[in-house]
Amino acid sequence: MSHGYVAVQWNEQKRRYDTVIGLALAAYIGIFTGLGAVTNPFATAETLLIRALGSAAIVLLHVALAIGPLCRIDSRFLPLLYNRRHLGVVTFLAGAAHGGFALFQFHALSDTNPFVSLLASNTRVASLSQFPFQQLGLAALAILFLMAATSHDFWLATLTAPVWKRLHMLAYLAYGLLVAHVALGTLQTDRSPLLAGLLAVGAAILLGLHVAAARIEVRADREQPRASDGFVDACAVDEIPESRARVVTVSGERVAVYRFGDCVSAISSVCQHQNGPLGEGRVIDGCITCPWHGFQYEPETGASPAPFTEMVPVFATEIRGGRVFIDPQPFAPGTRVAPSRIASRKGAEQ
Repeated sequence: MSHGYVAVQWNEQKRRYDTVIGLALAAYIGIFTGLGAVTNPFATAETLLIRALGSAAIVLLHVALAIGPLCRIDSRFLPLLYNRRHLGVVTFLAGAAHGGFALFQFHALSDTNPFVSLLASNTRVASLSQFPFQQLGLAALAILFLMAATSHDFWLATLTAPVWKRLHMLAYLAYGLLVAHVALGTLQTDRSPLLAGLLAVGAAILLGLHVAAARIEVRADREQPRASDGFVDACAVDEIPESRARVVTVSGERVAVYRFGDCVSAISSVCQHQNGPLGEGRVIDGCITCPWHGFQYEPETGASPAPFTEMVPVFATEIRGGRVFIDPQPFAPGTRVAPSRIASRKGAEQ
């Protein structure tokens, strides 16, 4: 964010990111088809391309779903989160290309409409080994399309952050459908133990990352003790890094306690853009900056600098004996609340 509004386009960082993704995808497809041609010389080029695109899509989806918990575990992964929507769109494009080639190869050479053929050619849902796995892939692709089509901030603002977030949580349903699509498809072809093992390892890694991130979230949600006057004992001043925050839970809400210079302010830790964790950001040019997409808020008011209109609630703070206490009742977003001042060691000694 800046003082003047400029529509977000492909900046230099995003261009580099997209270039890396494009080159990596092209290299993956080239290596996959090359090795496939060597190990399976009877496979057609179309078959190798279908497999390369399909496996690339599920690998990309694993990466996209791993970024969120990785950022909860280690903030060094945050740059990946900033461009995760680009990765999701590339995942859909790879899946769509896989589905398009497969639809043409297996369903386009008869008098029946290819989509009708896809949906009606196999209805053996009671058979595990003959299950209509292609329909599962189509359902997953439909979800990925919906997510890719609504990835722009226009839809985030139109749908509102909670609705948009629930919609994009369907990525996990798409992941389950794709795993079933691959697993059940393997049962009908080569029954590769290597493929089954890789799917199991991928699912285990994702599950482990999400469990580890959830444990961190649970610790962050523990309520802090209260003083006799109802103020919440948040933390010691020395526990707050300069220009960063300590996140505490007050009345069930996460509050970011920021220290900047000799000042301490507390605001809601939930960014209005995409519910990002403001408490994991830092103060840049006098504004609290969300680590996800750079949205900014003034620490004293919780309001974004003009001409932006986003606002988050602010909390009154007091410093007592080197510790920060927070009034659990927030002020209305946009209300100016004077920050608490940290007494210098020299002044305290005098």
